[in-house]
Amino acid sequence: MAVAKKKTVARKTVAKKPVAKKVETKVEETNPTEAEKEREEKERIEREEKERVEREEREQKAKEQEEKERIEREKKERIEREEAKFKSPITVEDSYEMKTTEKEKNKDTWEIKDRQYYLLSNEGAIIRMIRSKGIYYFDEEAGYERELKLTSNQKTPFVDEFKGPARLEHIVFRDGVLNVPKNKQILQKLLSLYHPQKGLVYEEVNNEAEAVDELSAIEVELEAMNTASQMDIDLAEAIVRTDVGSAVSKMTSKEIKRDLMLLARKNPALFLELANDENISIRNLGIKAVEMGIIKLSGDQRTFLWGSNSRKLITVPFDENPYSALAAYFKTDDGFDVYQQVAKMIN
Repeated sequence: MAVAKKKTVARKTVAKKPVAKKVETKVEETNPTEAEKEREEKERIEREEKERVEREEREQKAKEQEEKERIEREKKERIEREEAKFKSPITVEDSYEMKTTEKEKNKDTWEIKDRQYYLLSNEGAIIRMIRSKGIYYFDEEAGYERELKLTSNQKTPFVDEFKGPARLEHIVFRDGVLNVPKNKQILQKLLSLYHPQKGLVYEEVNNEAEAVDELSAIEVELEAMNTASQMDIDLAEAIVRTDVGSAVSKMTSKEIKRDLMLLARKNPALFLELANDENISIRNLGIKAVEMGIIKLSGDQRTFLWGSNSRKLITVPFDENPYSALAAYFKTDDGFDVYQQVAKMIN
């Protein structure tokens, strides 16, 4: 019996061992190590990075394909427009215009004539050259900059329109002036229309614009002379006083009229400005009142006083002409009574 019990126990022990092993395997499977977690995380990051790169590549290819299609589409539309032009009926006038360049189509903006150019600052140089190559002009119709070069054997200043080899020419000013005859159309157009140094280094003589300016100056002078001839003596005295000062008080009426006409001819714009200044007569009255002693101006030219009793009238504001301040005071409610009283005393 004892032997049988031992055998039974041994069987039981042997039967329990595999069960324990299975449990241990289960625990190992359900609890991965830290190394495995790190590896999985690394794989996930690499996978996401790969997907991101692939996605960006797809998007870039899609953009490139879209841009390529757009360019092809625009090219096709441009070709169709050009073909439509040639398919449409062409009149004699259209045929003539097709032979002319873009700049020569509009006869109103370009006139074939002799032209003259001058340097804005000659600096005493007898001969001076300006750039005739390596210059660029932005063509708004084409949408890009075009290189310019002056040559002796090409029919255009644009390099992209040259045919065959080009012989370079120089642009030379002598004594600050360059005269270009009308048969030198390439040079004229380069200097008048395209050269980037126009207005900075040189300018074109424009006789028409100068004539307009001269005519305008003559008209202003004529208006000033007419205004001066019809001006009353009091206003004339006020204007001449701005030119000769207190000496006008000792001048006769004819002398005042003479100096007025000379001022109108010498500086007509200034004369008309003074003639239209509503304060000039009031200011002249104030100056005459000070010269006659009716009103006194302090030595520091900061205060006006009555001449009879030295009663203060006004204090001149800082950094303002004293007689302009007095004229402004005469136009106030308090100063108007003073103005009327001074005018009666002078007259």
